[in-house]
Amino acid sequence: MKVRTEYKSITSISGPLVLIERVHEVKYEELVEFVLQDGSTRRGKVLEVHEDKALVQVFEGTTGLDVENTAGVFKGRGIELSLSPDIQGRVFDGLGFPKDDGPPVIPKIRKDINGAPINPFARDYPNEFIQTGISTIDGLNTLVRGQKLPIFSGSGLPHNEMAAQIARQANVLGSQEEFAVVFGAMGITYEESEFFIQDFRRTGALDRAVLFMNLADDPVVERIATPRTALTAAEYLAFDLGKQVLVILTDMTNYCEALRQVSAARKEIPGRRGYPGYLYTDLATVYERAGRIKDKKGSITMIPILTMPEDDKTHPIPDLTGYITEGQMILSRPLYRKGVNPPVDVQQSLSRLKDKGIGEGKTREDHADLFNQLFAAYTRGKEAAELAVILGEAALSELDQKYLKFSEYFEDQYISQKFDDDRDIEYTLNLGWELLSVFPRVELRRVRDEFLDKYFEKNKAEEKAV
Repeated sequence: MKVRTEYKSITSISGPLVLIERVHEVKYEELVEFVLQDGSTRRGKVLEVHEDKALVQVFEGTTGLDVENTAGVFKGRGIELSLSPDIQGRVFDGLGFPKDDGPPVIPKIRKDINGAPINPFARDYPNEFIQTGISTIDGLNTLVRGQKLPIFSGSGLPHNEMAAQIARQANVLGSQEEFAVVFGAMGITYEESEFFIQDFRRTGALDRAVLFMNLADDPVVERIATPRTALTAAEYLAFDLGKQVLVILTDMTNYCEALRQVSAARKEIPGRRGYPGYLYTDLATVYERAGRIKDKKGSITMIPILTMPEDDKTHPIPDLTGYITEGQMILSRPLYRKGVNPPVDVQQSLSRLKDKGIGEGKTREDHADLFNQLFAAYTRGKEAAELAVILGEAALSELDQKYLKFSEYFEDQYISQKFDDDRDIEYTLNLGWELLSVFPRVELRRVRDEFLDKYFEKNKAEEKAV
């Protein structure tokens, strides 16, 4: 075991960074405890080591640190998380310390939060449907167990409400396996934190959840550690306890801003828009810890949420996230202004693995055809709406007017749903057929005849009966 050595060789303090010289056997990411003159302590971690010099970032900031009278003790280990089955139902800070007035976790195991991404050779392909109860996800951009499906939002849009709804409602359809939610929040306000905690408690979702909360006034280094802390807990629940785990991370933009702040403090050469050049690699070390592993019962499905600065999806954060993950859900400000909630832009949203999670035995046999027809009809309806703006609605053909009305009904009834509305996949699929019933059968060219006979004609007959 490494002998703890106390160093009083601090030579400079710059912002949150402390430079300690004449150190021995110090490693990257090692924990450091600073002992102040009054006996109080602060924590930090090693950002860089060069010869006998170590650059340390202090979690709680460097205000009050005295170069001459402060000692640094290197702990010989990185940040570790105490893990046991009792972590479910608890609320922690970004480093895994309880903040719900509950007792400390008695660990069955302690793990370094800097885990490794899943080996591609060991990965199992995602192919099982996860029901979220939200039609725009389940019906059009299906979430598959082991997938990484981010939500791209904008400031002021209801991504927090959508995240809470997914966390509350998500489950593996037709499975009796235990389902758990790990929720990691980075740089959120106190009001947002209380919203999540109270919503989880009110609905009983906290019993199966683990919450890691990093607030806006918490240390920057804690913000960088929060997603890794959450994923370490998820890996324990999934691969040690065999549970199906959904990880929700919000807001990844705050995480990337923290990376930029640390990079600027270290005087690194900036990349795009001032973000560090290793932003892609860093995000990949977070996202690629999700997935399924061969011969392992559990899995980790991830929904990272990020707010696009100025609603710009070409910004480095959403741009790089899109390269690593398997699709994206995009929230639309124009739809939100129209009162559509959640304002999911289905034309720009995409789940690249949806075909693997739908169909007979997973959702329903008609799912793929129905999805394609709904998307085509909605797209044509939006085109008709653009023509109506230019020419006037009276100039549209009778068929184009039907498509225009369909797009309005689709936004009002299919995309929009209440915050507490938990729709099962049968309801979502039947709703799609109900909306398509405004068209003559000949217009539904993307659906096979056997499904038109079974579902479309049945819906038409029910309408006539009413």
